[in-house]
Amino acid sequence: MTQRTLRERIPTQLKAVVGHSSRTFGRLTASSRMLPGLLVCGGQRCGTTSLYRALAQHPAILKPVLHKGVHYFDTNYQRGPAWYRGHFPTQGTASRIADRTGLAPVAFESSPYYLYHPLAAARFARDLPGVKVIVLVRDPVERAWSHHAHEVARGFEPIADFAEAVEAEAGRLEGVEERLRRDPALYSFDHQHHAYTARGRYTDFLEPLAAHVGRDRVLVLDSGEFFTRPEDAFERVLRFLGLPWIGEFAFARHNARGRPSPMSPRLRESLTEHYGPYDERLAEWLGGVPSWRR
Repeated sequence: MTQRTLRERIPTQLKAVVGHSSRTFGRLTASSRMLPGLLVCGGQRCGTTSLYRALAQHPAILKPVLHKGVHYFDTNYQRGPAWYRGHFPTQGTASRIADRTGLAPVAFESSPYYLYHPLAAARFARDLPGVKVIVLVRDPVERAWSHHAHEVARGFEPIADFAEAVEAEAGRLEGVEERLRRDPALYSFDHQHHAYTARGRYTDFLEPLAAHVGRDRVLVLDSGEFFTRPEDAFERVLRFLGLPWIGEFAFARHNARGRPSPMSPRLRESLTEHYGPYDERLAEWLGGVPSWRR
């Protein structure tokens, strides 16, 4: 029986009880736990799960105790710093790894909505001074299409036709970002789940992110290159973190989904043209033309 099959056979209620107990224990022991030095904060449907699993194989890069995305700086900020810190390994664990490897361990998490929530970057820049951030980007047309399929599959999108969902997007998101900025307690389901075309305007999110944490602390990876030449891309990640390549790494693509709704050639052409100026600006972040424009 595979590990995934075993997890799926555990009753949902039991998993919820175990998760709650673990978070409670983590919160009570927060003062003895690490804070992350790295956030993988986007983009959505750009390979963040695949990068997360590659990072977690490094002996000095420590993943959260329970799950990859804590979503503290976007949708759980009201829970407070002890709740957040309770998700990470203990300082004792870090000390044992440091003794074994001679390296200073780095804790990390991956919450792709961090890139897009209008308050997240300011929050983690303030609460995690010196934090480094990795952002993956992919063909924004494919990203939007994949995002829609993902939300439909999860039951979060009642509009099954991709073109209709794109058409509905502007109305769903009208004024939402301004309201999120004004009211830190506000949550918008549409903003988190239904911003298909907006999410691909990458530089609109990268520029304010860099303004908060510093341009030198942001690494942008082309997911097309990460999947075709994973060793080269991962070497860049390790240089960014100041860590050596230790051990063997298995690189695989995770969370790929089929597309239940087709995309017409006309819509693809329209979206490709729409993203042209954004992709030109993105080249400055990637150090060259994005893979989907070559």
